[in-house]
Amino acid sequence: MEKEIRKELATLHTRRWFLQNCGVGMAGLAMNSLFSQKGIAADGDSLAPKAPHFAPTAKRVIFIFQAGAPSHLDLFDYKPELVKRDGELPPASLLKDYRAAFINPNSAFLGTKYDFKKQGESGVEISTLLPHISKHVDDLCMIKSMQTDAVNHAPAQIFMSTGHSQFGRPSFGSWTLYGLGTETEQLPGYVVLTSAKGTSGGASNYGCGFLPTVYNGVPFRGTGDPVLYLSNPKGYDRKAQRDSLDTLKKLNQQTLEDVADPETAARIQAYETAYQLQSSAPELMDLSQESQTTLNAYNVKDPKESNFARNCLLGRRLLERGVRFVQLFHEAWDTHGGQDARLRENCLETDQPFAALLQDLKDRDMLKDTLVVWGGEFGRTPMAQGKERDGRDHHNKAFTMLLAGGGIKAGHIHGATDDFGFDVIENPVHVHDLNATLLHTLGFDHERLTYRFQGRDFRLTDVHGHVVHDILA
Repeated sequence: MEKEIRKELATLHTRRWFLQNCGVGMAGLAMNSLFSQKGIAADGDSLAPKAPHFAPTAKRVIFIFQAGAPSHLDLFDYKPELVKRDGELPPASLLKDYRAAFINPNSAFLGTKYDFKKQGESGVEISTLLPHISKHVDDLCMIKSMQTDAVNHAPAQIFMSTGHSQFGRPSFGSWTLYGLGTETEQLPGYVVLTSAKGTSGGASNYGCGFLPTVYNGVPFRGTGDPVLYLSNPKGYDRKAQRDSLDTLKKLNQQTLEDVADPETAARIQAYETAYQLQSSAPELMDLSQESQTTLNAYNVKDPKESNFARNCLLGRRLLERGVRFVQLFHEAWDTHGGQDARLRENCLETDQPFAALLQDLKDRDMLKDTLVVWGGEFGRTPMAQGKERDGRDHHNKAFTMLLAGGGIKAGHIHGATDDFGFDVIENPVHVHDLNATLLHTLGFDHERLTYRFQGRDFRLTDVHGHVVHDILA
């Protein structure tokens, strides 16, 4: 009876207490995302696969976050009138109650310098800066009417990721893992890869907020061990490690049976999961298994060099190994000046790998149930910035995002902006609406996927959001 009472009391320990006191090591809190693959967590949460509210069209997600905000006006939303009126001041009516982040709103228009062509059977118009993505327009849904609340990078990135511009809310990836669980015990269910400058919003873009830490995104490093301290020290072989872990497990199991301490339960699984990761992570990162044809398709020139191309290929490898949510961050699109050179460079770096990822998923019959998202935190102004008139400021009133796979309508354009790409004039899609729709493809009613915290139920879309049925296949 006494043992049963102790076990019952142990279950009352809070997750916060557990995290503050559990010294499992390996890679600190990031490793906690790996430690409870079989549901051994202080609050009973599990990463075992779970059923959604209804039949999903997507089973997994890869979110290509082009942080810094690509210019919709130079890539996806061609405006002949803006080109025609290049150098003119905008109408006063356009700027009523408008505040820009850094420029005087009453600055001259800047028309795009780049040609646009209709591509594919759908006739979607796209910039010639993106020749590879252009070949896949019939696979894409282009939302030209995106809107967001925030006007600076960090809050806007966090808003896109969590539905709120302040720290402390769970990310879309964490909500996905919380709702669906994971299909792998060898890798984290939510993996983050970065290139260029990473993100202005930092770890809040992939954090679990007030959800249990098992749902946190786990950043994989580009060089060395994917997770710090994963490799054994020199002279400590695999057999010695296995023997040590077996002995530790027996001792910890005895302690667990005596006191039902949640620390001990987590520690048992921590060692086992970390042991598995020592094999699975290096195998994942070893691109020598890929053919030269595949490496060329993604434009991976050096398989050991960390960059966007390599991350796209790693993203596919993660998805096919059962990882539920993969997020790629590439912050290089903040073009306040020198826009022409930077746009060309960024498109050269990202266009081919993203197109290769789409084709690779199609070839492996994975695109149909993989949700692919491409986009930044906001758009850019139709007004020029800088003395050289070679930059655009932040713009939250209108921008473009790309979706593909996972039950999304292909070869489709949703929404429209005015003649200057300044305001949305048709079918606006707020970030909350986007998140509600993405959750819908995963089989969730966004109003029912909730977590009780501080006395009320929270959700990704908070008290907002509507599913955009027009973009669903």
